[in-house]
Amino acid sequence: MILNTSKIKTEALLLFCKDIILSYQKEEDAFFNVNDEVRNYVTDVTNDFLTQLLITTKPNDYYLKQSNNSKVKAILEAYNFLNKSLSQELQDRKTFNPSMLYLSLMATWFAELSKESKSKEFIYFSMYPYADIYDKLLINVKDTNFKALNISMIDISETIIFKLNNYKFT
Repeated sequence: MILNTSKIKTEALLLFCKDIILSYQKEEDAFFNVNDEVRNYVTDVTNDFLTQLLITTKPNDYYLKQSNNSKVKAILEAYNFLNKSLSQELQDRKTFNPSMLYLSLMATWFAELSKESKSKEFIYFSMYPYADIYDKLLINVKDTNFKALNISMIDISETIIFKLNNYKFT
């Protein structure tokens, strides 16, 4: 069976980002001085992304129940690769911004690398104006520590996505 590795990696990335959002959705980011406008903007964007991720991906239990299926097995392999890569990158960090992380992962994959730009099922992610998010979380934020953290999330995301792009399935 021939599998489209780009679509598999894309689905793994979407599943990974969905899990990041679901894991940190209730967390309050009280470490930084971010105004309500930015906080509300991030919440709205995250809710929109989560809605689209829930539409685009299958429920998590599907992947676990179908883990013997070759496509699902490859998706889970790519997901595990993403998880290990992120763990390595965050190993020595005390703080990270899950919102900027998942948005940067998506922006790097869809906007910078133009992955799946012709696939209808991923059109929302391909056409999303990621630059608006970067403006809000980098330019329109006064807290320099928060800006530095967001820039580091972009760096980490680019490293992980470039590794994913070059990843070869076993």
